[in-house]
Parts: sequence; structure tokens; C-alpha cells
Amino acid sequence: MTTRPIRRVAAGIAAALTMSVLAACGGGGGKPTLNWYINPDGQGTLNKLAKDCSTADYDIKIQLLPASATDQRTQLARRLAARDSSTDLMSLDPVFVPEFANAKWLAPFEGALADTVLDDDVLKGAAQTVTWDGKVVAAPQWANTQVLWHRRSLAKAAGLDMTKPVTWDQVIDAAAKNKATVGVQANKYEAYVVWINSLIQGAGGNILDPTTVEKGRDAKVTIDSKAGDEAAAVIQKLADSGAAQPDFSTSNEGTSLGAMFAKDGPGEFMTNWTFVYKNYEGLIGKPGGPKDKAELADLGWARYPQTVAGEPSKPPIGGIDIGVGAYSKHPAFAQKAAVCVTNGKAQTALAVNEGLMPSRQTVYDSAELKNAYPADLLALYSDSVDTGGPRPKSAFYSQISSAVQSKWHSPTSVNPNSTPEQSAAFLKAILSGKALL
Repeated sequence: MTTRPIRRVAAGIAAALTMSVLAACGGGGGKPTLNWYINPDGQGTLNKLAKDCSTADYDIKIQLLPASATDQRTQLARRLAARDSSTDLMSLDPVFVPEFANAKWLAPFEGALADTVLDDDVLKGAAQTVTWDGKVVAAPQWANTQVLWHRRSLAKAAGLDMTKPVTWDQVIDAAAKNKATVGVQANKYEAYVVWINSLIQGAGGNILDPTTVEKGRDAKVTIDSKAGDEAAAVIQKLADSGAAQPDFSTSNEGTSLGAMFAKDGPGEFMTNWTFVYKNYEGLIGKPGGPKDKAELADLGWARYPQTVAGEPSKPPIGGIDIGVGAYSKHPAFAQKAAVCVTNGKAQTALAVNEGLMPSRQTVYDSAELKNAYPADLLALYSDSVDTGGPRPKSAFYSQISSAVQSKWHSPTSVNPNSTPEQSAAFLKAILSGKALL
């Protein structure tokens, strides 16, 4: 146990010596290399973008971050807190943009460059993730949202008209009565907070008051509300319904997929991200996928379910924004590169090749996307991004998320009479520094 810190120091010295040698080798005014830290999604296309967006002035080199969004944040935060000059470009989950911008770890886009990054073509849900303190601090690359995936035959058997809004109550009841399941993400991780947040917003509320959320520790906590109770009631109903999947309390984006085309069942209703269509399309005739194109045609999609009947749902907003490190030795080059890897051509490639959907409306309208996706699915995606609900836009988001998870997990213990109240008290204590996670 005592040798571990010594090894870390030795490794740090070795790394520092290596960096010094590399700096010396490249210190003759050679062509600079911009390091772009990416998450694992869409690596094939991102590597090509790095090559295509390299110029006579600089090369872009991909560096891979961990799979978990939390681990991605941790690695980048450590680098930037140490004023690492080799972090030029970074792929950021939108919820971490406020924290990084508030810490002044991001180089804001200014003037004409800011206008290019955030013009009127960017969908509203994506646009609001890249601003902080009146500045454009990142460039939207791709936008993510969730829709209600289902088997058309299951919805028909349940008597649901999926061309009209449906509620969580209707979906849960329909699945339970037809021996089907409802797939969600309810493990103790970020995607569970995504679900909770969307349920609360769909009932007209918020985890934090949006008008105070940028005040950080002084934000007003509003999760203990009628909307919070409605959200908890949905989770409780699914847990008790018989429609919850066997791994309900540990479910994630991947495990939720399995029941859709299971051989021994009617399918499922599932809230999940935009990657789902390309995922199943690539699994035709393979385990976990539709047996043929006819069965793929039974895959349906609809607007995210309403928490309360008559109240518009608030689909989750996610995706990736590209930030430029404030300590980069080549910030002008890095921002130019960021514009290139987020332009319409780049977003088209990510959507067609990887299922990572655009943040720009003109890309949804392009011939390439219309050839790759059903027209009504494209319209559903863009509308959901444009009208969806963001998670709290706070520099303290990681603490907020962990605090919510700690009181709402396990989903089998959620109770509308107690969970929102308990989570509000704990979240207030966390923000005020009176409690620890």
C-alpha cells in the first residue's frame, strides 16, 4: 500500500521528462499538433474528421477519453486544473460546460467566430448548452434526445394511438396488460438523473429554479414540489407494475435494448437515445436485433411520454459540445479546428455513419439524412431537441447529480410522499456545504 504514492511520483517524473524531450524535439517551430480529447462514441468518423480538418498550419490528433461521462469529466478537469497546455480540443457532455466555463477552463469564441458557432441554424436545445455568462464557450457538435421506441404491433394490441401524445401511465398500463415491459435507464448513474429531470420538467417543474440556477450554491432547490411528486409517482408505478424489466434498478442504455426483438415476447416500450435506430438496423438477422427488414419495420417511435396528461413532455437534451482549452498554446488554431469538426458536413457524417444526430436544422433537412432515416423520425428528433428540457445549467452540476442519485436510488424505493422532500433537503445541504456526498 505504501509503494503506490511513490510509484505515482516516479511515473509523474517520467512523464514530465518525456514531455520535456517531446517539447525539445518539436521546439524548432515545426507544425503544431492539436490534441482532441473525444469520448468513445463515433470514433471512426471522429478520426476521419480529425484528418480532414487538419491543415497546412496544424494537425489534429485524437486522444480517447474513458467511456463514462463522469470519468471523462474527471480526467479533463484534472488536466485543466493543472493548466495543461496540451488540452487543445475536448468533447464535452453539455452538463459539464457550465462547470468548465465557470472555472475559466474554456477559451470563449468571440466576434464573427461566435456568430458562426451559434447562428440561427442551431436548434434551441443545443444552443442553450454552449453559453455561459453571456459568452459562447463551446461549439455544438451533435445533439442527443430521447424518444419513445416501441413495437408497432404492441402499441396496436394495446389500443394506443401513437400519432397522439401518450402518458407514462398509459405506456406502463399497456405494457403490463400485454405481458410486455418498459425499458428505462435506472441504474445509479447520470442517465437515471436524465429520466428524473425529464419527468419533473414534464410535470411543469424543475430540480432547481431556472431563474436562480446560475447562482451556483445559492440556487433555489425546487425538486420538492407537485412536479417532483408526479415524477416519483411514475417511477413508483413502473416499479410496482410488473412491466419493469428484471434489471430495473441496474438498467442502462444497452440493457434496455434487449426486449424489443426478443423471440419469446411481444416487444417493449423504451425511452432511449437516438442511436437506437441505427443500432437495430445494423443488427438485422443478428442476436438482439430484428430477424429481417419486415420486423425492423415494426419498430416505431413517438414523442417522449407525458408525465401529466395534457402537459407537453420535455425530452432529454444531450449530445456533445466541443470546447477549446483555455491554456492551449494554439487557441486560434484550436478554435478554427472546432468550427471545422462541428460544421454541417461534419454533423452529416456523424449522423449518417454513427447515428449521432445534428444540432443544426439544415443538416436534418439535407438529402443525405433523408436517405439515411425515415422522414418522420428526423422530424421527431429535431423537434425533440428544439423543445426538450436541459438538466440544471449549474457549475455545480456534478454534485447536484450525485445528490439526486443518492436519494432516488434504488428506483424500487422511490415514494412520492417522501423522496422529493428528502432529496430537496439533502441537495440544499450539499449546495450549502453542510453535507458531503
